[in-house]
Amino acid sequence: MIKNVAILFYLKRRANANEEKVPVYVRITCEGQRVEMTTGQKIHPRSWDPSQERAKGKASDNVKLNVALDEFGRKINDTIRYLRDIQEELSAEKIKNRFLGKAEKPIMLMDVFKEHNQKAAALVGQEFSPSTVTRYETTLKHTQNFMQWKYKINDIRVKEIDHRFISEFEFYLRSVRKCNNNSALKYIKNFGKIVRICLANGWIIINPFLNYKIKIKKVDRPFLSQEELELMASKKFVGPRLEQVRDIFLFSCYTGLAYIDVQKLKRSEIVKGFDGEQWIFTNRQKTDTPSRIPLLPYAMTVIEKYREHPQCTTEDKLLPVLSNQKMNAYLKEIADLCGILKDLTFHIARHTFATTVTLLNGVPIESVSKMLGHTNIKTTQHYARILDLKVGEDMSVLRTKMQTK
Repeated sequence: MIKNVAILFYLKRRANANEEKVPVYVRITCEGQRVEMTTGQKIHPRSWDPSQERAKGKASDNVKLNVALDEFGRKINDTIRYLRDIQEELSAEKIKNRFLGKAEKPIMLMDVFKEHNQKAAALVGQEFSPSTVTRYETTLKHTQNFMQWKYKINDIRVKEIDHRFISEFEFYLRSVRKCNNNSALKYIKNFGKIVRICLANGWIIINPFLNYKIKIKKVDRPFLSQEELELMASKKFVGPRLEQVRDIFLFSCYTGLAYIDVQKLKRSEIVKGFDGEQWIFTNRQKTDTPSRIPLLPYAMTVIEKYREHPQCTTEDKLLPVLSNQKMNAYLKEIADLCGILKDLTFHIARHTFATTVTLLNGVPIESVSKMLGHTNIKTTQHYARILDLKVGEDMSVLRTKMQTK
């Protein structure tokens, strides 16, 4: 947006000053804000024409003063033109400082990025989850490494970030960091948050993401079949370690809770629902949205099994959950022992609940979405998209009906 700037020369009498000549000042006004400064010139008030903002007549001193004011005005206009050329956001103060040679400290990308991450870390548990803060920290490191790789610099002024910068950053993530499509674009999306902060504060005029397209590829996430669930549930393990991990994983398969939500689940969050049955009433850590989940028989069995576990009684936890890293490591061992040829991680339990346990058993997608705590049903629809098995079963019923007729 081009801002109008007005320049006004005027006389300014100083309070209690008994002087024959009065200083000539200049006032710069931009979008209702104004600054003033002296021109270094003086003139007798009778020789000043306020309508022309210049000295009257052809007297030598007056002609020299007018030439000086013309030059002064020209330099101010040159300053305004320069600031516009470099796409600097205009303000009266900025024009004055530039004119006087007082260079403003440029807004640097790393300063904005680090401040954002510090604020996000301070709001963990309120507006941000720990994993979100970690992703922003990782994006910051990728950005720093990219600037070293591409430009041999440690930082850059935010106003220098353009479409090419973002395109090269994406290329770096894909080629040097070997990120897959969705990972690369998630980092770009995180970087976009920093750009939006700069735009909102007027530090960037043109959005560098203009005409930049982000295309997330849909990924078919793995899940366990009913046969694999039964195989895992019936498997006998030598020690209690793998049995405990198996039980908690299957609890998530029958409740749809993510690891962090199972880990923080308290006994007080198991309540009697309106139907008289036991429900989980909790909030998702990731989105702080409510999850209301009726407890299925297997989940109730797991709860009862660990009701007197020392970790549960001392920490008021529903289940004795190990660290996510240990859970995932033991799950791979469990998969080998059960002959399950899938890269088993704890998050597969959530996918299994959405597919095998609920959708494949005819639970409406709206109910599944609510239990999963999804903020958008489109997220849940992704699970429905991959259920070729369900399509096959439905068509088999139709085929039987048609044959009967």
